[in-house]
Amino acid sequence: MQIGVLGAGSWGSALAIAFSQFSSVQLWSRNQCQVEQINQLKTNIGYLPDNVLLNANVVASNNLHSVLSSCDLIVIATPISGFRAICMQLYDANVKASLLWACKGLELETSLLPHQIILDIFGNLTNCGALLGPSFAREVACGLPTAITLASTDINFALKWSDILSKANNFRVYAHDDIIGAEIGASVKNIMAIAVGISDGLGLGLNARAALMTRSLNELSLLVLALGGSQQTIYGLSGVGDLILTCTGDLSRNRTVGIELASGKSLNTILTNLGHVAEGVYATKEIYTIAKRMNLEMPIVDSVYRILYNNGNLHDEVNHLINRKLKSEFGIT
Repeated sequence: MQIGVLGAGSWGSALAIAFSQFSSVQLWSRNQCQVEQINQLKTNIGYLPDNVLLNANVVASNNLHSVLSSCDLIVIATPISGFRAICMQLYDANVKASLLWACKGLELETSLLPHQIILDIFGNLTNCGALLGPSFAREVACGLPTAITLASTDINFALKWSDILSKANNFRVYAHDDIIGAEIGASVKNIMAIAVGISDGLGLGLNARAALMTRSLNELSLLVLALGGSQQTIYGLSGVGDLILTCTGDLSRNRTVGIELASGKSLNTILTNLGHVAEGVYATKEIYTIAKRMNLEMPIVDSVYRILYNNGNLHDEVNHLINRKLKSEFGIT
C-alpha cells in the first residue's frame, strides 16, 4: 500500500509518521528545500519537535503528479485556504485513489465546508471522507494515544479506511456517516477556543471556562442541526471531544490567540508571532455570516466576531454575555 499526504506542515507530518507504521508514505510539499531537508535529516524543522524523526517509509516529494499517480489513498492536510487549489489539481489529474481531507474550517468568501468544495469540483462525494477529531499534531507525531473520526456519506468507505488507518499504534479511528456534523464541529470549536482563551487570559476563572464551554456546545449543536447534521455527532469525537481539547489544551493555536488578545496584543501581531494558521480567526467570519443568514442565535460567535473584526472591547463583550436576558437552559417554555 502507498499513502500520499499532501501538505508537509505539522498535521501532515504527524499523519505521515502514524501511517508509515504500516504503509509507505509519500509526503508532498511544494517547497523543494523542505523536501530535501526531510529526506536528508528525517525531521521537519519548524513543524515537528526536534527529537521526532520520520522513518524510512516516509519519502518527501515536490512532484505532485508522481504522488497522485502512485498512491492508493490521498490525504489532504493543507489549510482550508489551499484546499480548493489542491482539489482542482486532483480533478485535472483524474485521480482514482481514495481521498481523505484533514483540514478544518470554511472557505473564505464562499463559506463552503470542505465536503461542499469537493461537491463543487467533483460533483459527488464518492470514495472520500473527512478525517477529523481531537488531535494535536505534536502528540500524534510522538506516538501518544489519539482517537479521531472518519466521516463519509458512505459508511462502508468509512469503515474500510478506519480499520486500515487504525493499524497505526495508539491511533484509533472511528467511522460514521455524518460529514456535515463532523465538519461543523471541527470549525466551530476553533472559534470557541478563542473565546475560552480570552476568558482564561482575563483571569475569569474555571467556573467561567466551564460555563463558556457548555454554552459553546449549545451553539455548535444549534448550527449542526440547522445544517442537517446529526445530534449524535455533537457528542462525539468531532463535536464535544474536539471542543474540549481545543478549548483546554496548551497546544491549541486558537486558545493561544484568545490568551494573547487578553494580554492586549493586536490580532496582526499575534498571528505573525504564531507562525502557523489559527483557523478559528477565519472561521469566525464565515460562521458569523451563516448564523446571520439563517437567523440563528449564536452570542459567543457574535462576541468573538466583534472582538476580531470590529475592535470590540473584551470586557464589554464579557459583560454583554453575562447580562443577556435569562431564559430556560434547554429552551423549554
